[in-house]
Amino acid sequence: MKLKFAERVQGIEISGIRKIFEAAGADSINMGLGQPDFDTPQHIKDAAIKAIAEGKTGYTNNTGIPELRLAICKKFKKENGLSYNPDQLIVTAGASEALHIVMQALVGAGDRVLCPDPGFVSYAALATLADGRPVSMPLTRDLHIDVEKAKGLMDGARIMVLNSPGNPTGAVENKESIKALVEYADDAGVTVVSDEVYEHFIYGKKHWSAARFGENVITINATSKTYAMTGWRLGYLAAPQEIVEQCVKVHQYCQACATSISQYAAVAAYEGDQSPVKMMRDEYHVRRDLICKRLADMGFAFPVPEGAFYAFVPMKPALTQKIIEHGIIVVPGTAFGVNAPDYTRFSYATSRDNINRALDRIQKVMSD
Repeated sequence: MKLKFAERVQGIEISGIRKIFEAAGADSINMGLGQPDFDTPQHIKDAAIKAIAEGKTGYTNNTGIPELRLAICKKFKKENGLSYNPDQLIVTAGASEALHIVMQALVGAGDRVLCPDPGFVSYAALATLADGRPVSMPLTRDLHIDVEKAKGLMDGARIMVLNSPGNPTGAVENKESIKALVEYADDAGVTVVSDEVYEHFIYGKKHWSAARFGENVITINATSKTYAMTGWRLGYLAAPQEIVEQCVKVHQYCQACATSISQYAAVAAYEGDQSPVKMMRDEYHVRRDLICKRLADMGFAFPVPEGAFYAFVPMKPALTQKIIEHGIIVVPGTAFGVNAPDYTRFSYATSRDNINRALDRIQKVMSD
Protein backbone atom coordinates (compact mmCIF):
# COMPACT_ATOMS: atom_id res chain seq x y z
CA MET A 1 0.00 0.00 0.00
CA LYS A 2 1.30 3.42 -0.91
CA LEU A 3 0.90 5.74 2.04
CA LYS A 4 -0.43 9.26 1.60
CA PHE A 5 0.26 12.08 4.00
CA ALA A 6 -1.32 15.48 4.55
CA GLU A 7 0.36 18.30 2.66
CA ARG A 8 0.61 20.34 5.88
CA VAL A 9 2.87 17.64 7.39
CA GLN A 10 4.91 17.11 4.27
CA GLY A 11 5.46 20.85 4.08
CA ILE A 12 7.57 20.97 7.24
CA GLU A 13 10.84 19.37 8.29
CA ILE A 14 12.05 17.79 11.52
CA SER A 15 13.59 20.51 13.73
CA GLY A 16 17.16 21.24 12.69
CA ILE A 17 18.05 21.65 16.36
CA ARG A 18 16.85 18.16 17.26
CA LYS A 19 18.58 16.60 14.26
CA ILE A 20 21.96 17.93 15.34
CA PHE A 21 21.40 17.19 19.03
CA GLU A 22 20.40 13.58 18.42
CA ALA A 23 23.34 13.00 16.08
CA ALA A 24 25.90 14.18 18.66
CA GLY A 25 28.75 11.85 19.57
CA ALA A 26 29.85 10.82 23.07
CA ASP A 27 32.72 13.34 23.12
CA SER A 28 30.64 16.21 21.81
CA ILE A 29 30.23 19.47 23.70
CA ASN A 30 26.62 20.50 23.38
CA MET A 31 26.14 24.19 22.71
CA GLY A 32 23.07 23.54 20.59
CA LEU A 33 20.11 22.73 22.79
CA GLY A 34 18.19 25.49 24.55
CA GLN A 35 17.90 23.70 27.87
CA PRO A 36 19.11 24.94 31.26
CA ASP A 37 21.89 22.78 32.65
CA PHE A 38 20.64 23.38 36.19
CA ASP A 39 18.50 20.95 38.15
CA THR A 40 14.93 21.81 39.08
CA PRO A 41 14.99 23.52 42.52
CA GLN A 42 14.43 21.10 45.39
CA HIS A 43 11.26 22.71 46.78
CA ILE A 44 9.59 22.22 43.39
CA LYS A 45 10.60 18.55 43.25
CA ASP A 46 9.36 18.10 46.83
CA ALA A 47 5.95 19.48 45.84
CA ALA A 48 5.72 16.95 43.01
CA ILE A 49 6.66 14.08 45.33
CA LYS A 50 4.05 15.25 47.83
CA ALA A 51 1.40 15.37 45.09
CA ILE A 52 2.21 11.80 44.08
CA ALA A 53 2.10 10.62 47.71
CA GLU A 54 -1.32 12.26 48.12
CA GLY A 55 -2.65 10.53 45.01
CA LYS A 56 -3.06 13.70 42.93
CA THR A 57 -2.43 11.68 39.78
CA GLY A 58 -5.70 11.91 37.87
CA TYR A 59 -7.07 14.21 35.22
CA THR A 60 -7.45 17.86 36.18
CA ASN A 61 -9.72 20.56 34.79
CA ASN A 62 -9.05 21.13 31.09
CA THR A 63 -7.71 24.59 31.87
CA GLY A 64 -5.59 23.53 34.85
CA ILE A 65 -5.94 23.24 38.60
CA PRO A 66 -7.47 26.38 40.18
CA GLU A 67 -4.58 26.98 42.57
CA LEU A 68 -2.04 27.08 39.73
CA ARG A 69 -4.09 29.41 37.59
CA LEU A 70 -4.50 31.71 40.60
CA ALA A 71 -0.74 31.59 41.29
CA ILE A 72 -0.02 32.51 37.65
CA CYS A 73 -2.48 35.42 37.86
CA LYS A 74 -0.62 36.69 40.93
CA LYS A 75 2.67 36.33 39.06
CA PHE A 76 1.31 38.30 36.11
CA LYS A 77 0.15 41.11 38.41
CA LYS A 78 3.37 41.30 40.41
CA GLU A 79 5.95 40.79 37.67
CA ASN A 80 4.27 41.98 34.48
CA GLY A 81 1.70 44.53 35.55
CA LEU A 82 -1.08 42.47 33.91
CA SER A 83 -4.53 41.78 35.34
CA TYR A 84 -5.80 38.36 34.30
CA ASN A 85 -8.39 36.24 36.08
CA PRO A 86 -8.07 32.43 36.24
CA ASP A 87 -10.73 31.96 33.56
CA GLN A 88 -8.46 33.75 31.09
CA LEU A 89 -5.73 31.11 31.43
CA ILE A 90 -5.11 27.64 30.00
CA VAL A 91 -2.35 25.52 31.52
CA THR A 92 -0.68 23.55 28.74
CA ALA A 93 1.95 20.86 28.12
CA GLY A 94 4.72 23.42 27.75
CA ALA A 95 4.76 26.64 25.76
CA SER A 96 4.93 24.47 22.63
CA GLU A 97 1.39 23.22 23.13
CA ALA A 98 0.20 26.74 23.90
CA LEU A 99 1.60 27.93 20.58
CA HIS A 100 0.03 24.97 18.80
CA ILE A 101 -3.49 25.46 20.13
CA VAL A 102 -3.37 29.20 19.44
CA MET A 103 -2.45 28.56 15.81
CA GLN A 104 -5.12 25.88 15.45
CA ALA A 105 -7.80 28.09 16.99
CA LEU A 106 -7.02 31.35 15.18
CA VAL A 107 -5.44 30.49 11.83
CA GLY A 108 -7.53 29.48 8.82
CA ALA A 109 -6.49 28.12 5.44
CA GLY A 110 -4.08 30.54 3.79
CA ASP A 111 -4.04 33.03 6.66
CA ARG A 112 -0.78 34.93 6.93
CA VAL A 113 1.23 34.49 10.13
CA LEU A 114 4.09 36.95 10.64
CA CYS A 115 7.09 35.21 12.18
CA PRO A 116 10.40 36.82 13.17
CA ASP A 117 13.10 35.66 10.77
CA PRO A 118 15.45 34.48 12.09
CA GLY A 119 13.16 33.16 14.82
CA PHE A 120 12.32 30.12 16.89
CA VAL A 121 11.87 27.01 14.75
CA SER A 122 8.31 26.25 15.88
CA TYR A 123 6.56 29.40 14.73
CA ALA A 124 6.54 28.84 10.97
CA ALA A 125 6.06 25.08 11.31
CA LEU A 126 3.02 25.46 13.59
CA ALA A 127 1.53 28.05 11.25
CA THR A 128 1.93 25.58 8.37
CA LEU A 129 0.33 22.77 10.41
CA ALA A 130 -2.64 25.08 10.91
CA ASP A 131 -2.89 25.47 7.10
CA GLY A 132 -1.65 29.02 7.45
CA ARG A 133 1.06 30.77 5.48
CA PRO A 134 4.13 31.85 7.49
CA VAL A 135 5.57 35.17 6.37
CA SER A 136 9.11 36.22 7.30
CA MET A 137 9.24 39.32 9.48
CA PRO A 138 12.78 40.66 9.03
CA LEU A 139 15.10 41.88 11.74
CA THR A 140 17.44 44.85 11.81
CA ARG A 141 21.21 44.43 11.54
CA ASP A 142 21.41 44.38 15.34
CA LEU A 143 18.85 41.50 15.38
CA HIS A 144 15.80 43.40 16.66
CA ILE A 145 12.42 43.41 14.97
CA ASP A 146 12.33 45.97 12.18
CA VAL A 147 9.22 47.84 13.33
CA GLU A 148 8.64 49.74 10.10
CA LYS A 149 8.99 46.62 7.92
CA ALA A 150 6.72 44.70 10.29
CA LYS A 151 4.07 47.40 9.97
CA GLY A 152 4.23 47.06 6.19
CA LEU A 153 3.40 43.34 6.44
CA MET A 154 0.45 43.57 8.79
CA ASP A 155 -2.45 44.48 6.56
CA GLY A 156 -4.49 41.32 6.05
CA ALA A 157 -2.33 39.20 8.39
CA ARG A 158 -3.96 37.05 11.07
CA ILE A 159 -1.22 36.72 13.68
CA MET A 160 2.07 38.40 14.48
CA VAL A 161 4.47 36.41 16.67
CA LEU A 162 6.56 38.49 19.06
CA ASN A 163 9.41 36.88 21.02
CA SER A 164 11.35 38.94 23.54
CA PRO A 165 13.91 38.00 24.75
CA GLY A 166 14.44 36.34 21.41
CA ASN A 167 15.54 32.89 20.38
CA PRO A 168 17.97 32.57 18.57
CA THR A 169 19.07 36.20 18.74
CA GLY A 170 19.11 37.05 22.45
CA ALA A 171 17.58 40.43 21.54
CA VAL A 172 15.32 42.23 24.03
CA GLU A 173 12.82 44.58 22.43
CA ASN A 174 12.35 47.96 24.08
CA LYS A 175 9.09 49.40 25.36
CA GLU A 176 8.63 51.74 22.41
CA SER A 177 8.99 49.00 19.80
CA ILE A 178 6.64 46.59 21.56
CA LYS A 179 4.04 49.30 22.12
CA ALA A 180 4.20 50.41 18.48
CA LEU A 181 3.89 46.83 17.18
CA VAL A 182 0.92 46.00 19.42
CA GLU A 183 -0.93 49.22 18.62
CA TYR A 184 -0.38 48.95 14.88
CA ALA A 185 -1.42 45.30 14.96
CA ASP A 186 -4.60 46.27 16.77
CA ASP A 187 -5.42 48.86 14.11
CA ALA A 188 -4.79 46.22 11.41
CA GLY A 189 -6.93 43.56 13.13
CA VAL A 190 -3.91 41.37 13.89
CA THR A 191 -3.58 39.25 17.02
CA VAL A 192 -0.17 39.42 18.70
CA VAL A 193 1.17 36.15 20.14
CA SER A 194 3.81 37.15 22.68
CA ASP A 195 6.25 34.37 23.59
CA GLU A 196 7.89 35.44 26.86
CA VAL A 197 9.53 32.23 28.07
CA TYR A 198 12.95 33.91 28.60
CA GLU A 199 11.60 36.95 30.48
CA HIS A 200 13.72 36.35 33.60
CA PHE A 201 17.01 36.01 31.76
CA ILE A 202 17.79 39.60 30.80
CA TYR A 203 21.12 41.37 31.33
CA GLY A 204 20.85 45.10 31.90
CA LYS A 205 17.56 45.79 30.13
CA LYS A 206 13.91 45.54 31.18
CA HIS A 207 11.25 43.08 30.05
CA TRP A 208 7.98 44.52 28.76
CA SER A 209 4.96 42.27 28.32
CA ALA A 210 3.14 43.05 25.09
CA ALA A 211 -0.26 42.74 26.77
CA ARG A 212 0.53 45.97 28.67
CA PHE A 213 -0.24 47.83 25.45
CA GLY A 214 -3.40 46.24 24.05
CA GLU A 215 -6.13 43.64 24.38
CA ASN A 216 -5.21 42.00 21.06
CA VAL A 217 -2.41 40.01 22.75
CA ILE A 218 -2.08 36.37 23.74
CA THR A 219 0.69 35.91 26.30
CA ILE A 220 2.55 32.59 26.29
CA ASN A 221 4.98 31.51 28.98
CA ALA A 222 6.23 28.39 30.79
CA THR A 223 8.12 27.10 33.80
CA SER A 224 10.60 25.39 31.45
CA LYS A 225 13.39 27.97 31.31
CA THR A 226 12.64 30.05 34.42
CA TYR A 227 12.69 27.12 36.84
CA ALA A 228 14.80 24.61 34.86
CA MET A 229 11.71 22.46 34.26
CA THR A 230 11.94 21.65 30.56
CA GLY A 231 11.04 17.97 31.00
CA TRP A 232 8.04 18.72 33.22
CA ARG A 233 6.24 20.15 30.17
CA LEU A 234 4.33 22.92 31.90
CA GLY A 235 3.33 26.11 30.11
CA TYR A 236 0.32 28.36 29.77
CA LEU A 237 -1.42 31.00 27.73
CA ALA A 238 -3.36 34.03 28.90
CA ALA A 239 -5.78 35.88 26.65
CA PRO A 240 -9.16 37.59 26.44
CA GLN A 241 -12.00 35.23 27.40
CA GLU A 242 -13.34 34.78 23.87
CA ILE A 243 -9.94 33.55 22.67
CA VAL A 244 -9.57 31.17 25.62
CA GLU A 245 -13.00 29.66 24.85
CA GLN A 246 -11.86 28.71 21.35
CA CYS A 247 -8.37 27.57 22.34
CA VAL A 248 -9.68 25.24 25.02
CA LYS A 249 -11.61 23.31 22.37
CA VAL A 250 -8.34 22.35 20.68
CA HIS A 251 -6.59 21.75 24.01
CA GLN A 252 -9.24 19.37 25.35
CA TYR A 253 -9.07 17.12 22.31
CA CYS A 254 -5.30 17.06 21.77
CA GLN A 255 -4.18 17.08 25.40
CA ALA A 256 -7.16 17.05 27.82
CA CYS A 257 -5.00 18.62 30.54
CA ALA A 258 -1.40 19.23 31.48
CA THR A 259 0.20 16.58 33.71
CA SER A 260 -1.28 16.82 37.19
CA ILE A 261 2.05 16.30 38.99
CA SER A 262 3.72 19.06 36.96
CA GLN A 263 0.87 21.41 37.81
CA TYR A 264 1.28 20.91 41.56
CA ALA A 265 5.03 21.36 41.18
CA ALA A 266 4.42 24.60 39.29
CA VAL A 267 2.35 25.99 42.16
CA ALA A 268 5.44 25.60 44.36
CA ALA A 269 7.55 27.20 41.64
CA TYR A 270 5.46 30.35 41.45
CA GLU A 271 4.63 30.64 45.15
CA GLY A 272 7.96 29.50 46.59
CA ASP A 273 11.55 30.71 46.86
CA GLN A 274 12.57 32.71 43.78
CA SER A 275 16.29 32.91 44.61
CA PRO A 276 17.19 29.99 42.27
CA VAL A 277 15.96 32.10 39.34
CA LYS A 278 18.31 34.94 40.27
CA MET A 279 21.16 32.47 40.72
CA MET A 280 20.62 31.06 37.23
CA ARG A 281 20.32 34.53 35.68
CA ASP A 282 23.55 35.69 37.33
CA GLU A 283 25.40 32.59 36.12
CA TYR A 284 24.07 32.97 32.57
CA HIS A 285 25.26 36.59 32.66
CA VAL A 286 28.79 35.46 33.53
CA ARG A 287 28.69 32.82 30.79
CA ARG A 288 27.42 35.36 28.27
CA ASP A 289 30.35 37.64 29.03
CA LEU A 290 32.75 34.71 28.77
CA ILE A 291 31.57 33.42 25.39
CA CYS A 292 31.23 36.90 23.89
CA LYS A 293 34.74 37.92 24.93
CA ARG A 294 36.33 34.74 23.61
CA LEU A 295 34.46 34.87 20.29
CA ALA A 296 35.34 38.55 19.91
CA ASP A 297 38.99 37.76 20.61
CA MET A 298 38.83 35.29 17.69
CA GLY A 299 37.64 38.08 15.40
CA PHE A 300 33.88 37.53 15.37
CA ALA A 301 31.71 40.66 15.49
CA PHE A 302 28.08 40.34 16.59
CA PRO A 303 25.50 42.07 18.81
CA VAL A 304 26.00 41.12 22.46
CA PRO A 305 22.89 39.16 23.50
CA GLU A 306 20.69 41.13 25.88
CA GLY A 307 18.67 38.17 27.13
CA ALA A 308 17.96 34.42 26.89
CA PHE A 309 21.09 32.24 26.71
CA TYR A 310 22.13 32.34 23.05
CA ALA A 311 24.79 34.11 21.03
CA PHE A 312 23.87 34.47 17.35
CA VAL A 313 27.12 34.86 15.49
CA PRO A 314 27.87 35.67 11.82
CA MET A 315 29.75 32.62 10.53
CA LYS A 316 30.16 30.98 7.15
CA PRO A 317 28.38 27.62 6.78
CA ALA A 318 31.66 25.87 5.93
CA LEU A 319 33.17 26.92 9.24
CA THR A 320 30.01 25.94 11.12
CA GLN A 321 30.20 22.49 9.55
CA LYS A 322 33.85 22.11 10.53
CA ILE A 323 33.01 23.08 14.10
CA ILE A 324 30.27 20.45 14.24
CA GLU A 325 32.61 17.83 12.77
CA HIS A 326 35.06 18.58 15.59
CA GLY A 327 32.45 17.74 18.21
CA ILE A 328 30.99 21.11 19.12
CA ILE A 329 27.23 20.99 18.70
CA VAL A 330 25.96 24.35 17.44
CA VAL A 331 22.97 25.19 15.26
CA PRO A 332 23.31 26.69 11.77
CA GLY A 333 21.29 29.83 11.14
CA THR A 334 19.28 28.08 8.41
CA ALA A 335 17.36 26.25 11.16
CA PHE A 336 15.77 29.56 12.17
CA GLY A 337 14.48 30.84 8.83
CA VAL A 338 15.66 32.07 5.47
CA ASN A 339 17.28 35.34 6.54
CA ALA A 340 20.32 34.05 8.43
CA PRO A 341 22.18 31.45 6.35
CA ASP A 342 25.55 32.88 7.44
CA TYR A 343 24.89 32.77 11.18
CA THR A 344 25.35 30.15 13.89
CA ARG A 345 23.59 29.88 17.25
CA PHE A 346 25.64 29.09 20.35
CA SER A 347 23.79 28.16 23.54
CA TYR A 348 25.59 29.10 26.74
CA ALA A 349 23.21 27.04 28.88
CA THR A 350 26.21 24.87 29.68
CA SER A 351 29.07 25.12 32.15
CA ARG A 352 31.92 27.61 31.93
CA ASP A 353 34.28 24.65 31.57
CA ASN A 354 32.33 23.36 28.56
CA ILE A 355 32.27 26.83 27.02
CA ASN A 356 36.03 27.17 27.36
CA ARG A 357 36.71 23.66 26.03
CA ALA A 358 34.41 24.26 23.05
CA LEU A 359 36.02 27.59 22.22
CA ASP A 360 39.49 26.06 22.54
CA ARG A 361 38.47 23.54 19.88
CA ILE A 362 37.03 26.26 17.66
CA GLN A 363 40.23 28.26 17.96
CA LYS A 364 42.18 25.20 16.89
CA VAL A 365 39.83 24.58 13.94
CA MET A 366 40.37 28.17 12.79
CA SER A 367 44.13 27.94 13.07
CA ASP A 368 44.45 24.66 11.17
